[in-house]
Amino acid sequence: MVSEGELYLRACEQTEVYFVKKAPEPLLYNKRGRTIELNYYRVDEGLWSDQQKLLELSTGALHSAQREKSRQKSQQRLKDLPNLTHSLEMMLWEAGIADVRTLQAYGAKRAWIKLKNMKKGLGVRVLLALAGAICGMHEAALPAAMRRELVEWGHIYEKRHMR
Repeated sequence: MVSEGELYLRACEQTEVYFVKKAPEPLLYNKRGRTIELNYYRVDEGLWSDQQKLLELSTGALHSAQREKSRQKSQQRLKDLPNLTHSLEMMLWEAGIADVRTLQAYGAKRAWIKLKNMKKGLGVRVLLALAGAICGMHEAALPAAMRRELVEWGHIYEKRHMR
């Protein structure tokens, strides 16, 4: 990572020994008036002059970041999808939809029906949120034709199943 003209390497198993021994400067980030120390360390002059070590550490940091991203992607939670809040994730779990793959298999309409059976007051906005989550976009960015079709379908469903 480059910040303010300085190169920083991400700490990982491969870089840990070097960073503990050399104690380089950590990358500091200001967030809402608070300074947060990130898990990145500045490449100092000594490391710049040892190109083989720099290449070894940067390759290790890159591979570690790629593995972590791959692991996170395979463990993606429902709430990590667009439009899905923690409470909607909990409702989906209660309905038997505990992961992204299951939500995609059900589809927005079937998932919404399962949720609606649990919570009668659920509106078509949740249907749109589910469709957007499955498509990977904010519900407002859904194509107009898809939005219209889902809203119409949702209203028809609600009329047929009023109790």
